[in-house]
Amino acid sequence: MKKQVKIFDSTLRDGAQAESISFTVEDKIKIVKALDALGVSYIEAGNPGSNPKDMEFFKRMKELELSVSKLTAFGSTRRCGIKVEDDLNVQSMLKAETPAVTIFGKSWDFHVTDIIKTTLDENLEMIKDTLGFFKEHHKEVIFDAEHFFDGYKSNPEYAMKSLEWAIKGGADSVVLCDTNGGCMPDEVFSITTEVCKRFDIEVGIHCHDDGGMAVANSMMAVKAGATHVQGTYIGFGERCGNANLSTIIGNLQLKLDYYCIPDEALENLTETARYVAEVANINLTESEPYVGRRAFTHKGGMHIDGVSKASHSFEHIDPSLVGNSRRFLMSEVAGRSTVLKKIRKVSPKLTKDSEETKQIIERLKELEHVGYQFEGAESTFELVIRKHLGKYKPFFHIENFKIIGEQPSKDSEFSAYAMVKVNVDGKDCVTAAEGDGPVNALDKALRSALETFYPELSKVHLTDYKVRVLDTKAATAAKVRVLIESTDGFDKWTTVGVSTDIIEASLVALVDSIEIKLLRELERKIKAYM
Repeated sequence: MKKQVKIFDSTLRDGAQAESISFTVEDKIKIVKALDALGVSYIEAGNPGSNPKDMEFFKRMKELELSVSKLTAFGSTRRCGIKVEDDLNVQSMLKAETPAVTIFGKSWDFHVTDIIKTTLDENLEMIKDTLGFFKEHHKEVIFDAEHFFDGYKSNPEYAMKSLEWAIKGGADSVVLCDTNGGCMPDEVFSITTEVCKRFDIEVGIHCHDDGGMAVANSMMAVKAGATHVQGTYIGFGERCGNANLSTIIGNLQLKLDYYCIPDEALENLTETARYVAEVANINLTESEPYVGRRAFTHKGGMHIDGVSKASHSFEHIDPSLVGNSRRFLMSEVAGRSTVLKKIRKVSPKLTKDSEETKQIIERLKELEHVGYQFEGAESTFELVIRKHLGKYKPFFHIENFKIIGEQPSKDSEFSAYAMVKVNVDGKDCVTAAEGDGPVNALDKALRSALETFYPELSKVHLTDYKVRVLDTKAATAAKVRVLIESTDGFDKWTTVGVSTDIIEASLVALVDSIEIKLLRELERKIKAYM
């Protein structure tokens, strides 16, 4: 039977402390629902006494019933010199009415004497009093021993006492925090082992990534006996971030045979990561283990050949287990087999000796000769294949467009205007838009026109735009290659355009991007109908 490790997600509290992250109440509720659907044990949602936004969030959460996860409020032990029932932070946590509370307290003697400036004995009383107060109110109490590892290395007896007094107060679990993120895996293993030997209680681990060791340290703590792991779902947090739970769940459940989330939820690991990133308004790191877009991407010919013959030769797991997918990049080192695989996705019966295959390869060479590059722009190459095989029907036609550029006034944000006329199934639509430059204006005008016919395009936006000058000797007459990355919040795709006119190159890539989205939507509808 698999041994359970409880997953404690702190995206909405620790993660919210990351630079450039700012969750609205609605954002937090969306992420709570996603994490509950994934099946994590705990969702730490913030300090109800810290700001009005968190107070409103906890009020809203009283109306939402979670199916798996326990919501936990976060806060500190009572302040020194006052009674626990008189502490406003403690009272606000009680008013949040969450089934569990997470209380952090000092376990490093230096922090007690020099940071919060109280006595070592008073700090222990603060821990016991606060935890006891919440136990009297029938809460599950999780004690986060802040700076535990630094405290243990400085004064192991006092660090252990902080846990002892937390247990006296009624703690249901004690969590060892590498708050500075500087510990090494062997240190975490040995110290966690000592804690697990000494106390008969659930032991947890909470790591920061300042030394790049947060995942490794969390794994070593579990090997030492910890059965509760804290982190943020895709690793963002204060400074260098927190332990990445999407990686930890994958490692523990697929490599070490622990039970972290329901087995059937594992295939949602990637989708949840992309959703959390979208709500947080950040780009998910493409090389993120398990869930990143590049996690199962292959470029070298030998690698591709090996994966094609036996996937485990260059992949540590089947990507479908975590809801990810394998990608073979189009490149000068990918080999002809990669081209054939792309062709077979559109027309499975074609072989390397088929006349159509030879013609597509020749077309690929022609396009590369004029400056196209399909590495990282497989979506455009898919359209090339479809057009050549007669499996492509455009969703719209651009009848004409006009760009007006100008030197903006000091008070204006816009520097260009675009007018676009599109035709969809014989119906015309003309729109205009202002933009921060001609490409932005054209993008806005085109999407505005097409959303009349295809509302699903409202979810699509550009996440990256790159321009590369191909022949610098031609100066201002040089040919350029434009690469556009788009997303609908779940999937990402990249398209490419080449021209001596940067507007035209951008438009080619932009049109392909929209066509790919509409093609995917059509395929989904056909699949659902069948």
